[in-house]
Amino acid sequence: MDRRLASKVALVTGGASGIGRATAIAFARSGAAVAVADADMAGAQETVSYIEGHCDARASAIAVDVADAESVRAMVRSTVEQFGRLDMAFNNAGVHDRAASLHVSTQENWDRVMSVNLEGVWHCMRAQLDHMLMAGKGAIVNNASRSGLVGVPSDGVYGAAKHGVVGLTKAAAIEFASKGIRVNAVCPGLVETALTRARFGDELAARAKLANPLGRMAQPEEIADAVVWLCSDSASFVVGVALPVDGGATAR
Repeated sequence: MDRRLASKVALVTGGASGIGRATAIAFARSGAAVAVADADMAGAQETVSYIEGHCDARASAIAVDVADAESVRAMVRSTVEQFGRLDMAFNNAGVHDRAASLHVSTQENWDRVMSVNLEGVWHCMRAQLDHMLMAGKGAIVNNASRSGLVGVPSDGVYGAAKHGVVGLTKAAAIEFASKGIRVNAVCPGLVETALTRARFGDELAARAKLANPLGRMAQPEEIADAVVWLCSDSASFVVGVALPVDGGATAR
């Protein structure tokens, strides 16, 4: 059994489903205690129940609105109060752009996407760094998406937010590496989740075949494995990377 993260504490936002749930479970299977944070408390508790039933690890569900700075600070405080420390964080919570094209996007849509996907990561990093700086060590991984690396048609607002996440990741990585804190990002391509199925519907199978050289979608667990690796000592010299986990899509 992989116990490389035994005695560590991990925090996952967006842990109620999809990539977040898979990553929370992967952290737990590697021995870490896990704070599963989400606005969807029922889903977060389902993740915790799975961990408690299948993994030899502690877990707790925490309510959070990542767009609200005080809610995020409370999330981090709760994590530290329950588990005594914070070693790793995966800032994964996000929403998709509802607009079909940039020219019809609204201010409301822009504000919604930016407040969660970019400002939310900023709020999380600030609160997490406060505790990690006191400890003198830590690892943060942000979910930046393939849309944070390349331009995607009809994805302008979402892509702008995710490019911002890559910028935040690199700036923080440079600033805090000397303090013992590693900051990186993962950039998934098309991943098979309920959200993806709802977004693309009947088009999904065709999109999957064309999405990358492998000709398929990623499973959430494949993204989770990359996050756990980035947080582990196996990646101790990896700093400021925006890692594509996209089946080769960005290599084309």
